[in-house]
Amino acid sequence: MPKGSLDDLRALVAVARERSFTKAAAKIGVSQSALSQTIRQLEARLGVRLLTRTTRSVSPTEAGERLLRSVEPRFEEIDIELASIAELREKPAGRIRITATEYAIEAILLPKLARLMRLYPDIKIEMMVDYGLADIVTERYDAGVRSGEQVAKDMIAVRIGPDLRMAVVGAPSYFKSRPAPKRPPDLIGHNCINLRLPTHDNVYAWEFERNDRELRVRVDGQLTFNTTSQQLNAALAGLGLAYVPEGMVHNHIAKGRLRRVLEDWCQPYSGYHLFYPSRRQSSAAFSLVVDALRHRQ
Repeated sequence: MPKGSLDDLRALVAVARERSFTKAAAKIGVSQSALSQTIRQLEARLGVRLLTRTTRSVSPTEAGERLLRSVEPRFEEIDIELASIAELREKPAGRIRITATEYAIEAILLPKLARLMRLYPDIKIEMMVDYGLADIVTERYDAGVRSGEQVAKDMIAVRIGPDLRMAVVGAPSYFKSRPAPKRPPDLIGHNCINLRLPTHDNVYAWEFERNDRELRVRVDGQLTFNTTSQQLNAALAGLGLAYVPEGMVHNHIAKGRLRRVLEDWCQPYSGYHLFYPSRRQSSAAFSLVVDALRHRQ
C-alpha cells in the first residue's frame, strides 16, 4: 500500500460525512486546498472519480459509495479501539452522540446526565433533536431515544424513563367560543395544532385508546410545526388544541393557563428507551452514560 493511503482514505471519509470540503478541512485541521489536492491524488492513483463536486455540495460517486461502505466501518472500529485504550487513563473520556426528541432531552437526558458530566469533564455528549426516527447506524449516532414500541428488534434497548401519556390541551381563551371535545372524533371540528415528522408525507395522527378501542385521528388546523415545544407555545397563545406529552403541560394546567380534554382517552404507553446496535463495542464513557440514564423504579 502506498505511503499515506490510510490518511487519504480518512480524508475521503471526512469529506463524505460533511458533504463539504470546507467543513471537512476544518474538522481534520488542514487547509481546503490541501484536502482537495489529497482527494485528487487519491482519485488519480485509483483511476476513478470518487466524489461529485458542485458549487453547493459534494457527494460520493458510485465508486466512492462502494469504497466508503468498505473502509468507513473499519475506521470506526479502529477509532473505538483507540478510544478504549485512551480510557485506560485516570478518567473515562470520549464523545457520545445521541438522537432524541426535544422533550426526551429536556425531561430525561439533561436531568440524568448532569451529575455524570460534572464528575467526568472529559466525557462530551452531543444531543441532536430528531422526530424522524433516524437510522442511528447510518447517521453515525452512538445511541437513540424512542418509546419502547418504536425500538427495532435488532437493537439493545435500555429503559430510561417511566410510562408516558399524551395530553390534548387548549388555552381557556380557545374554549370561550368552542365546546370541549367529548370524544376523539369531535376533534374534526376544532382548530388543531399539528406536528409534521421529517420521514412522513402527512402530519402525525393523534392516537387514542379507551376500553381496548384504539383510534387514530388525522386532525386539521391552521398551524403545523416540527417540534412539540412550538405546538405548546401556540396552544398557550390560544391558537388551537395541541397533542403533547403530559409532562410538558402539568404546570400550565395547574396554573390555569391550559385546560385538558379527552384525558380518559389518553392511556399510558411504554416510556423512553435508549437503544443502540447490539454489535457496538461499549467504551467506558458510553457504559457510564447508559448506567446514568437507566430507569430505576
